[in-house]
Amino acid sequence: MSGGITVVDTGFGDRPAFCAAYLLVESGRAAFIDCGTLHSVPNMLAALDAAGLPRKAVDYVIASHVHLDHAGGAGALLRELPAAQLVVHPRGAPHLVDPEKLIASARQVYGDALFEQAYGGLVPAPVERVIEAADGQVLDLGGRPLLLAHTPGHALHHLSVWDERSRAWFTGDVFGISYREFDVGGRPFAIPTTSPVQFDPVQMKDSIRRLLAVQPDTCYVTHFGGIRGDVQRVGLRLIEQVDAMVALAQFLADAPDRHEALKQALTKLYVDRARIHGVAEPERRVPELLAMDIELNAQGLAVWLERERKKAREAEAG
Repeated sequence: MSGGITVVDTGFGDRPAFCAAYLLVESGRAAFIDCGTLHSVPNMLAALDAAGLPRKAVDYVIASHVHLDHAGGAGALLRELPAAQLVVHPRGAPHLVDPEKLIASARQVYGDALFEQAYGGLVPAPVERVIEAADGQVLDLGGRPLLLAHTPGHALHHLSVWDERSRAWFTGDVFGISYREFDVGGRPFAIPTTSPVQFDPVQMKDSIRRLLAVQPDTCYVTHFGGIRGDVQRVGLRLIEQVDAMVALAQFLADAPDRHEALKQALTKLYVDRARIHGVAEPERRVPELLAMDIELNAQGLAVWLERERKKAREAEAG
């Protein structure tokens, strides 16, 4: 634990150091930021045990957003933490109180067997234990202020957490993904995550600029861990990549097999970026380590394209 912050591997995905949650401890009080899936609850409790804290010491479970790899285990975790409140964006709160729509959507996408294997189901969060986070709201964790900021772009129900004590943001997915396997000489490599269904490039770039404006020392991303020392450069490169990805999507909007064409174009973009960064064997390692992210990014860009086309048609008709 450094500065009261512990990185917890939630165990989600098919490799270690893929999906993180965070345990913050101050003056004997604790908060989790994100919590993984139902299967991740033992990992969260083990982190608490390792910190020498009882379960009643946890005041907050903060969900950066309600995608299941971040908050699918929130309701089940609350059952184990008698004093904790669930903190979530107002747009996301209804889906954790009544998760039936989230469950139905995930089952439709993944099928019943894969859904159970990956996520294990969702337990509803008691409405009386939910705090709907206002933009700029400050939580008190044992005298340590945690500021909640609405940061859309990846999702409309996304929030980030500013910890002044460590000069760090906990950014969920809005500050991209940055696997430690791509670090070169201590310098992190990151790509945006534009997964469906609410990616918005303007909002994402604005949110990244908001995070950079306070000159953070660290951005703790969910996938995976802390981006340190090079935060401004990483953020500016993320903004550049958002523009590049949007340009690719627009160029390929009418391609015969748009999804496959987008995946190939995104792969080339990330390989080229990784090579410039100094990553060894980028032609092999980027498709290998980013396969799921490339698939989801292509899906998200396609959803955004169709939404933009619908807006254009409505503007012409109106």
